[in-house]
Amino acid sequence: MPYSDLIARFPEEVRWPMMELIDHLREDLARTVTREDFSELRKAFGELVEAQSRTELRLEELAEAQKRTEQRLEELAEAQKRTERRLEELAEAQARTERQVARTEQRLEELAEAQTRTERRLDRLAEAQERTERQVARLTGEVVRIKENLGGLSHTVGYRLEDEAIWSLPGLLERDHGIVVEGSLRRDHLETRPNRYEELNIWGEGARGGERVHILGEAKSQLKKRDVDDFLKLLDRVQAVVDRPLVRLVVTYQTSPQVKRYLSEKGILLYLSYELGRK
Repeated sequence: MPYSDLIARFPEEVRWPMMELIDHLREDLARTVTREDFSELRKAFGELVEAQSRTELRLEELAEAQKRTEQRLEELAEAQKRTERRLEELAEAQARTERQVARTEQRLEELAEAQTRTERRLDRLAEAQERTERQVARLTGEVVRIKENLGGLSHTVGYRLEDEAIWSLPGLLERDHGIVVEGSLRRDHLETRPNRYEELNIWGEGARGGERVHILGEAKSQLKKRDVDDFLKLLDRVQAVVDRPLVRLVVTYQTSPQVKRYLSEKGILLYLSYELGRK
């Protein structure tokens, strides 16, 4: 390889000094060095050039390694930045969580206090309920007693109306309908089925134009249509077990025009309480 090519491979700042050195060496060699010595020198110089080449190659490798190291450091720096940002985000999230926990704890305390107030309120309501139930029990007892009294009064009024009817109807029936009562009218029970008895408010026997009849009457303080319907059912049950026609009648203190019309349609005699004293 020409010396000029070898020298060109050296850094620029050492090329001229190297060329001057070679020129001096040539002159000195020309004067003192034999061909054999010059060959050895040339060989040494070649080894020096090869060593320089290896050095430059190593330097290039080191430069590449340095670049890779710097790139890796940059990557690590970016990763570090990302890690720091993530840590900041986590710190902010933790702070938010702590604030939320604090608010939750406060809310739980408020709920606990509200629950305590509710329980106290429930206790008071339970006490009030107990008082109310005791009061209702007392009122219920009073209502029961009132109902019993009213029931007794109702029976008394009903029995009084039946008594007046039993006393007055024989004369009224004979006068108004030619029905002669045999014996006297009475309250009674009639067995319509085995061991099944019907209570009869007004019951008796009589005759109408030579025909033997039974007299069956119902007394109601205030006669309503449903009372008439119940009486009709009773008439059917009684008629099924007696061998005489039934004279059917009702006695009441008051009733409506509709009920009066209904009685007429069903062939049931009607006497109002104020009629019982007239004969």
